[in-house]
Amino acid sequence: QDDCSEYRSQFEAGGRLSCTRENDPVRDSSGKQHTNKCLMCAEKLKKEAQRGGQSGGTSQRNKLSTSERTKQ
Repeated sequence: QDDCSEYRSQFEAGGRLSCTRENDPVRDSSGKQHTNKCLMCAEKLKKEAQRGGQSGGTSQRNKLSTSERTKQ
């Protein structure tokens, strides 16, 4: 299982995660290989932020308004 808690606070502080480029391959839960754990977590946390995983109801309201605009 992915454990990115060590990177989460660094990501939230600046909105992105700076990683070194050492070659220490890891696979995420889907089986995708990443160069190292930091880069794997950067991708995971970025996706969470885009889905609104940390912001709760705000992103849900935005999704509703987008779908309402699409219907018009």
